[in-house]
Amino acid sequence: MLGLSVFGLYMVFVVFLLFMMICVAIYLSTTPYPEIIRYDQEKTFFTSKNKKQTGEFPFGKFKAQDSVKLSVIVPAYNEEQRLPSMMKEALEHLEARRAAVPGFTYEVIVVDDGSSDATSELALQYTEKHGADRVRVLTLERNRGKGGAIRMGMLSSRGEWLLFADADGATRFSDLDQLEAELKPLATAADSAAVVCGSRAHLEKESIAQRSLFRTILMKGFHLVVRLFTVRDIRDTQCGFKLLTRPAMLLCFANLHVERWAFDAELLYIAQRLKMPIKEVAVHWTEIEGSKLTPIISWIEMGLDLFFIWFRYSIGAWRIRDQLDSKKFE
Repeated sequence: MLGLSVFGLYMVFVVFLLFMMICVAIYLSTTPYPEIIRYDQEKTFFTSKNKKQTGEFPFGKFKAQDSVKLSVIVPAYNEEQRLPSMMKEALEHLEARRAAVPGFTYEVIVVDDGSSDATSELALQYTEKHGADRVRVLTLERNRGKGGAIRMGMLSSRGEWLLFADADGATRFSDLDQLEAELKPLATAADSAAVVCGSRAHLEKESIAQRSLFRTILMKGFHLVVRLFTVRDIRDTQCGFKLLTRPAMLLCFANLHVERWAFDAELLYIAQRLKMPIKEVAVHWTEIEGSKLTPIISWIEMGLDLFFIWFRYSIGAWRIRDQLDSKKFE
């Protein structure tokens, strides 16, 4: 009996030692702050399909101050088929507001995340129609993942407020008005940092009725992992329709490490750690065919990402800056 007790203590010590060695290895091999790399071709945008470069506002020259009222960032990976309906709806809404509201200015930045189809060429048609001051195309040299693409678009933007919206058009674009109504009382000063999230949580009962039991269990499990490791107060962290003030954008995306699907959770985790106000607004959402998300594999990957977000921040391997140097983004 005594031998078993000694052996048990020995095994506990070995497991603890291995755990500490793993923590030390991760801590020493991890960069505490993200390294944001911008390749040369990502420092320009084009005025038309012939890819004539313009130096009016090169993407590589980051500006901490805004010069338009709203920037809309659209990450797009092989979205040649789904992008047109989203762009049509978004630009009709934005143009109608520009005509009705004096002084309203906007830009839409389509970020082609290393597509193998004609996503960039298609997006450039909107640049030709609306002008390069309103629609710009940022073609990434390599695929970075959805979070990485949105980050590059955000750090290339000029907006006072910034929205990222999925290229599939699943969220009704005019719901932007509701997000802005929630953000307005939170953004009372030029340095106000706040986030408003579009939410599909009100549709959960309906979606459960349409899903298999297995996929429902996976969905519930993912939500549990999100609340356990990252964000507790937001019911839907993954909706691709979020509005940020410029100070919030700078702090969140400058600190963001995760570039894959779980980036939303880290984004909101950072915002909470920096004590930013975060609101959640119900939006109209319709499932669109052609998703790049593979339910089982992607949810497992996101679950692992969520655990490592929590783990790396907990041991201090990742850290959050609350002061930024804008020159780092150029």
